[in-house]
Amino acid sequence: MKYRIVSDSTSNIFQLSDVSYTCVPLKIITAEKEYTDAPELDTDGMIEDLKNLHGKSGSSCPNMHEWMEAFGDAELVFAVTITGALSGSYSAAVQAGEAYMEQHEGARVMVLDSKSAGPEMQMLVEKLRECVLAEMTFDQIREVICEYQKHTHLLFSLESLTNLANNGRVNPVVAKAAGFLGIRLVGRASDEGTLEPLHKCRGEKKALEMIRSEMRQNGFQGGKVRIAHCQNPSAAAALEKLILQDFPSSQIEILACAGLCSYYAERGGLLVGYEDPA
Repeated sequence: MKYRIVSDSTSNIFQLSDVSYTCVPLKIITAEKEYTDAPELDTDGMIEDLKNLHGKSGSSCPNMHEWMEAFGDAELVFAVTITGALSGSYSAAVQAGEAYMEQHEGARVMVLDSKSAGPEMQMLVEKLRECVLAEMTFDQIREVICEYQKHTHLLFSLESLTNLANNGRVNPVVAKAAGFLGIRLVGRASDEGTLEPLHKCRGEKKALEMIRSEMRQNGFQGGKVRIAHCQNPSAAAALEKLILQDFPSSQIEILACAGLCSYYAERGGLLVGYEDPA
């Protein structure tokens, strides 16, 4: 049976070795320009453009046809989307899966709402890759990934929530606190897939310490950690060091946010995916 893993670009993953994989791009839109979240996007240039923008900006998700095209000719498809609570990507992928199965007799499609974004999505995609390479059946993979999702989490540290607030993703009152007199907002992706503020921290160092504390309180004992940053590699490295001090067995990878995650995390933002013991 021919498998394919698909995610939207909020996963920050454009290539995946040893398995059939496709990434469906989201877009960042202004009155003057449209940025497609793909490998060729100049993310730093986009961030600079948006910094100087005086008008409105927004994002758009893939439509049903774009998802169907990404499924290719696979017989078994696993698709992972950004949280359905904040984007229409999940709904479009579900519609695409239903239409695809109607048009391809015997095909099976599972669409997984990550209830999250960025590094937690990355971890779910990586787990799917492990399952496919282990030659599990479709039903076995579905069972494993649903169980694994119960043990993955996302934390974030943001110094600006302007784009999130302007696009209705967070309360404008909460957004005003971030960046004010050096305040950084630390929060998490809730079980419902919304962004939940947890702490207002004075300075980056305090925010990183709070992330480590939240991980520990939520059961982290050393394991997989994925850190995505928006033009802030020094903070990502500092957080890695803090985590390894307490949990030296942690498997940590750091990457730069792609377009959509950069748009919402904004300059200086960190997104942290991690797993608790299964």
